[in-house]
Amino acid sequence: MAKSLTKIWLGGLKRLIAIQTEHARDTAKRSTARPAGKPATKLRAMKPTTKVRAAVPREAPRPGMRESRVRPRAAAWADGAWTRSFHSAPAAPGRLVNHLHYGLYIPGGWASARLPVVVMLHGCAQSVDEFAEGTRMNLLADRFGFAVVYPEQSKHAHAHRCWHWYGTGDNAGEVEARAVVSLVDALVEAHDFDGERVYVAGLSAGAGLATVLATHYPERFAAVALHSGPTFGEAKSGIAAMDVMRRGARRDPLELVDEAIDVSAFPGMPAVIVHGDADHVVAPANAEQLTTQFLRLNGLVDANGERKAGEMREDRKAGVVTRDYVRGGRRVVRLCRVQALGHAWSGGDEAVPFHSAKGPDASALIWEFFKHQRRVGAVAQPAMMAARAG
Repeated sequence: MAKSLTKIWLGGLKRLIAIQTEHARDTAKRSTARPAGKPATKLRAMKPTTKVRAAVPREAPRPGMRESRVRPRAAAWADGAWTRSFHSAPAAPGRLVNHLHYGLYIPGGWASARLPVVVMLHGCAQSVDEFAEGTRMNLLADRFGFAVVYPEQSKHAHAHRCWHWYGTGDNAGEVEARAVVSLVDALVEAHDFDGERVYVAGLSAGAGLATVLATHYPERFAAVALHSGPTFGEAKSGIAAMDVMRRGARRDPLELVDEAIDVSAFPGMPAVIVHGDADHVVAPANAEQLTTQFLRLNGLVDANGERKAGEMREDRKAGVVTRDYVRGGRRVVRLCRVQALGHAWSGGDEAVPFHSAKGPDASALIWEFFKHQRRVGAVAQPAMMAARAG
């Protein structure tokens, strides 16, 4: 069994590397094939800083630079202010210093006071700059008025910058989730963001950590978005995590929920789940299992999966299957399955690895879901945080 799981883990790692290699090869081909006189433009990369700065102007066109076919182009920083800094998170086992680096985007033309906040958790082999550019979430922030926080996994914690959404050791998901919550609490207090409208979204391993945040700290978040994410509750090690990603959970996902969470006391967590049907890194079965788990967490099904409340509405069009689970006229859980989409952010900037122009704009879809959700009475709770840290 151990040998079999090791093969699965190695296979998953090879698939991730293959995606990056294929993306680099496609970029080189398109750059070479670009007609003369039509060079691409690109937003200048911003240097890390601890000060809030205005957006950087675009460079003059240079031959050979990749042009995104997604509009608007990769204007990751849009018109607002971008901060690159770090947060001193609570001490973690095995870490004398627990600094969590992050990017913070505050939209242009909006006062920061009482702004909603979207926490964006990148996937493996990504930086926060790439995630912001690929998802184009900052463009929506400018349009609709919300702040965006991008925590960044350290290469010291994981060589490929994967979040540890699994396990029970020193680098387990709950340890890293506690650091993210500490960061969010600090930013909400410092900028007077709206603590009742804090949302969390993630891609792949980032989606795995987003699930940990949503289930362990439901008082902090009003809703969660999981893009290409794994089922939770079964993986206790890196190898087991790869097995879940490859196949989905081997056990009943409802049993996993009831073992991990006191469902009777859980306050509910609205969830939107997006997954590509051609994903060979995180199997689409995970999306179905996650949907079942969040139906349980929101009191829509019982421990046997039987419907307790609400209704299901399904829509099929343009290669996308959407299922909405509605209670009292309010959407509680949404599943969006995108045909022909691999392990990539749907409707993103395909010039950035792990983002694809295929499918609906996941960022817009996620914000449309988030904006109707509010965690009434949610406040920063340092005392509870300290208790959990101990």
